[in-house]
Amino acid sequence: MENENLEEKEIQESADNQIEEPKTEDNSEQDVSSNENGESPKADTKSELEVLQDELSESKDKYLRLYSEFENFRRRTAKEKLEMVQTANEGLISDLLSVIDDFERAEKSFKDNDSDIKALKEGLDLISGKFKKILEQKGLKTMEHKQGSDFDPEFHEAITQIPAPKKKLKGKIVDVIEKGYLLKDKVVRYAKVVIGS
Repeated sequence: MENENLEEKEIQESADNQIEEPKTEDNSEQDVSSNENGESPKADTKSELEVLQDELSESKDKYLRLYSEFENFRRRTAKEKLEMVQTANEGLISDLLSVIDDFERAEKSFKDNDSDIKALKEGLDLISGKFKKILEQKGLKTMEHKQGSDFDPEFHEAITQIPAPKKKLKGKIVDVIEKGYLLKDKVVRYAKVVIGS
């Protein structure tokens, strides 16, 4: 009987232990859940508020960046449009430059041959003056380059190099073959020059 009582006690104790262990597991789960959500409802709303404020500030920052990008784009396109309008006749002007060159050559030949054709010469001078005046009104400017001025690749095109007649003309412009022209401060044609070497 004692053996039976001992066995019953052991069974009873093991059953009690099994019943108590799940309780401790439940308690630990409850403790974990309270630790996970251990923040009070006020702390919960504070963290949500901070998250929303961060999202709002990010959205404002994105909006400002997008707005400034749009403003830059608008200014850039307006500037490009203005430049396009100002230089719209660039092709026409560059085609007419050869006519100016022909007029200037004709004027030189008339100056060399002084004959009875003074009236023709005066008429040609009037046409040339009028033509140049119209082009100037459209924004065409002649580049002024003299012998001995510095070579500037932004305005000049070197056709050839010749031995400099004077030492001070080395690396400088010796002769201008064709004048250069600007349209609204933009180079339409580079001046063709000869450089001393």
